[in-house]
Amino acid sequence: MTARDWVILALQASIIVTVFGFGLRATMEDVMYVFKRPGLLLRSLLAMFVIMPIVAVALAKAFDFRYAVEAALVVLSISPVPPLLPRRHDKAGGKASYGLGLMVTMALLSMAIIPLEMKLLDLFYNKTFAMPPEAIAKIIFTAAVLPLLAGMLCNRFIPKIAARVARPAILAGEWLLPIAGVAIVVAAHRALGALLGDGTLIAIVVFVAIALAVGHWLGGPDPEEREVLALSTACRHPGIAIAIATANATGGEMNQVPAAIMLYLLVSIIATVPYVKWQAKRLKR
Repeated sequence: MTARDWVILALQASIIVTVFGFGLRATMEDVMYVFKRPGLLLRSLLAMFVIMPIVAVALAKAFDFRYAVEAALVVLSISPVPPLLPRRHDKAGGKASYGLGLMVTMALLSMAIIPLEMKLLDLFYNKTFAMPPEAIAKIIFTAAVLPLLAGMLCNRFIPKIAARVARPAILAGEWLLPIAGVAIVVAAHRALGALLGDGTLIAIVVFVAIALAVGHWLGGPDPEEREVLALSTACRHPGIAIAIATANATGGEMNQVPAAIMLYLLVSIIATVPYVKWQAKRLKR
């Protein structure tokens, strides 16, 4: 394995540990939250898997980006909710059950949605993103479904141990993610430097702003649900996005694509801070 492979493995491990930590605190009521609200489920799907892929393709066609930037925006737009968001939802006053339920629901549905959307991209976009459906299902199942299920089973049968382990597991995942992210950026610093000079940052900020607006608008009348959908639409699963993008990258793109996706992750975290603070102040009032 190369150094890049080890770094990506560390990134995936951080996500798995984090999902397991949330599973240690999750209940079946949390998991079923979205399924019990079909209107909210449809609006969530519309925001994340219909509108944002259209926005990503429109930006890619409107501007002459490098392949790495185009690939990052497109694959992120079809990736599910990242497992780190529930803590950000809490800080902004979002509804915890919806945040956790949305993460689980979108992970499960992504096994069918992502292969379908990649076929649609072949029809309406001049770049091909191909990956076997079983490979996508394996990534999502390993990174999201399995660790969450393991955590929930621990919470069900050994609740005392689960309560003690949950916070350390989540913190461990939160520390591993930025370390892996920095390592990816350092390993591809030359490629990243080339990306910064052609409007990449502006494109990412515009994409995040549109995503926040779309999620906020479609979140419905409940401000706690609106906040969750806004952040979930803007922030996507980096591990799954990197897996899809690198499966279709060649040559120097193999380093550029993960760097572009991690750059998106960092910029999206910073760009959504004003929205999080705004929502927190609104809920306090």
